[in-house]
Amino acid sequence: MVDSKYIISQDKSLLEALGQINDIGSGPLCLFVVDAEGRMVGTLTDGDSRRSLIRGAKLSDSVSLVMNRGYNCLHAGVDDDVAHLHQQRELKMKLVPVLDESGRIVDIIDLERCITRLPIDAVLMAGGKGERLRPLTLTTPKPLLKVGDKAIIDYNVERLISYGVSDINVTVNYLHEQLEEHFSQDIKGVRVKCIREPQFLGTIGSIKFVREFSHDTILLMNSDLFTNVNYEDFYMHFVTHEADMSVATIPYSVNVPYGIFELEGRNITGIKEKPSYNYYANAGIYLLKKEVLDYIPDGVFFNATDLIERLISIGRNVIRFPLTGFWIDIGKPEDYKKAQDFVKHLQ
Repeated sequence: MVDSKYIISQDKSLLEALGQINDIGSGPLCLFVVDAEGRMVGTLTDGDSRRSLIRGAKLSDSVSLVMNRGYNCLHAGVDDDVAHLHQQRELKMKLVPVLDESGRIVDIIDLERCITRLPIDAVLMAGGKGERLRPLTLTTPKPLLKVGDKAIIDYNVERLISYGVSDINVTVNYLHEQLEEHFSQDIKGVRVKCIREPQFLGTIGSIKFVREFSHDTILLMNSDLFTNVNYEDFYMHFVTHEADMSVATIPYSVNVPYGIFELEGRNITGIKEKPSYNYYANAGIYLLKKEVLDYIPDGVFFNATDLIERLISIGRNVIRFPLTGFWIDIGKPEDYKKAQDFVKHLQ
């Protein structure tokens, strides 16, 4: 649904345009000007209006006389994808109209309210018992434990929404009634759907209970992560490398406090003094093509790592995405305390 507060007819007066700009309230003070057939013909900003008055325009003049005809736009199905939205953001654009093939506005993207619009469905796994965090999780599901002033899961849902993701599912099991009640109201205008998992089916098995997906790419993640992963970079990396599945990874180093022998059988061929080994660990965030869900068995305990191994065994393209920024897996009391301490620096 196109927000009509940003659209004005070219026949309206400058005075009427100023009134409409004033009524916008918060947000970019810009109007998109259309002709009698609804085709976009220009833009008019608060600054354009003031400058035209300084040059001698009258409040009774029509918008068509003062509008900017060199406008910026995208075209539906042509250049309105993630890469072009990224370019718009780099150009410092705040509102971007999307036109159909006839030049009519079919969408207005507010890049002040969302970073981009990722064409993905998201599934957050929230069915676990959180046993390592007991007694906190005896009466509260772990995703609803507070970090600062918000539930853990809300940080993830709101971050997804900020990337333009509006198809969000949460799979629930343990104390599911509390999660269902929590998401009974929209979050920032987005309806979050709770999907009951009838039994514990591992870290990916419950995704099969999501009956409908709107997109061909699915983001799957644990709901108890505290992270600022860049979902746009993650998605573009997935698309660029034509992956079937991408695994977000975090660096993990092992420092050995001893000298390590290099061996050939019983013979020592060298020594490494207190070496460090660098690895990448699974961050619990995945992007996958919808079609690979067919490799997940129905009603069987199945982990995301099982899917990774199965896809690799049949030659599908499984890649890693190095996660930068912060990442905390809130699994143990010390992790929960770390997140509580960390969030104080974000507020």
